[in-house]
Amino acid sequence: MRPLEGVTILDLSRVLAGPFASMILAELGASVIKVEQPGQGDETRNYEPIVKGEGGDVSAYYMAFNRSKKSITVNLRHPEGQALIKELAGTVDVVLENFPVGTLQKYGLHYEALAVLYPALIYASCTGFGMTGPYAHRKGYDTVFQAMGGIMSLTGERGGGPVKPGLPVADLTSGLWIAIGILSALAGRKTSGKGCQLDFSMLDGQVGLLSLAAARFFTLGEVPERMGTEHPGRIPSAAFVCSDGKWVQITGADQHWTPLCRLLGLEAWADDPVLAKNAQRLARRDEVMAGLARAIALLSRDELCRRCDAVGVPAGPILNVQEILSNEHVAARGMVDSFEHPLIGKFPYLRLPFQFKGFDNPTAERPPLLGEQTETVLLERLGLSAERVAHLRRESVI
Repeated sequence: MRPLEGVTILDLSRVLAGPFASMILAELGASVIKVEQPGQGDETRNYEPIVKGEGGDVSAYYMAFNRSKKSITVNLRHPEGQALIKELAGTVDVVLENFPVGTLQKYGLHYEALAVLYPALIYASCTGFGMTGPYAHRKGYDTVFQAMGGIMSLTGERGGGPVKPGLPVADLTSGLWIAIGILSALAGRKTSGKGCQLDFSMLDGQVGLLSLAAARFFTLGEVPERMGTEHPGRIPSAAFVCSDGKWVQITGADQHWTPLCRLLGLEAWADDPVLAKNAQRLARRDEVMAGLARAIALLSRDELCRRCDAVGVPAGPILNVQEILSNEHVAARGMVDSFEHPLIGKFPYLRLPFQFKGFDNPTAERPPLLGEQTETVLLERLGLSAERVAHLRRESVI
């Protein structure tokens, strides 16, 4: 069995952070019922890039965050739709939502309303700025939270402007935070028997990632400058260009300094007891970094990595997406797999990065078609009659 088998999640979230969290939990064994708007679904069903298949077109964006779920369509603006969600909430362990603050209160589906009916329910709310505070009603997207949360101020080359990372870091890490919060609430309920609301702010999630930058500020009063790939407190820790124009990231500690210098032919530095200490290398940052760059530029990427591996110096080639997805180690770890989709056929995906001993490993199912399991869930989970389901469909409730 997988670790979360027996847990059921009613997922009212859409786009990225919430769906990413629920997909992680689904592939760890939870049953996830994704609620989508009739006729349209999660707006990411129309996001680029679009995969064109013989049976129809499918969004790769949607598929990346919605595997292994059941899809039902319910109109939350309709009173009968609200009643369905309220009833479904009584059959699950977790409700996950990422509506703007106050939206679900208008529908009678907010935490306080459901907690009265179901005291053991875990209700996870993901909002941009949290349920309280002066920014609670502000709107935002991934890059807004990156900007306000500090990470964008840290990212970029020396003397250059701020740069966003190449992935939606705020959305993705928020999904991880949400999954951690839900798992924590489930563990707490097992002990106490009580449910709770998880109030997660995406801005809080970004502030929580500042870690080392915050520690340096608390200790030194330092407001970090952008340093490209260099580390503010360690040398060597940076990307270097090689003779073939390819790049390698080298990150070492004091014990790696001497073997690094020797493999680069920097014998004088290898024997220098002053430069053997990181603090002294930091004091001579410009000189040391320039010397390393000159020596590394004489070697190809593969030769440099081979020499570093041979003497235990931590180094890795900077791989592009194609290179890493076809990498032999990634293949050996089984990170790239595929599913069969009824519209587009076989399509690859990235597996969850967990391997268990004592539990079954995560498994993935294809993303659902819009509303694919609506009737099954209503008939089997709520015990509605076929006539009732037909009525709901006629009234555009589902």
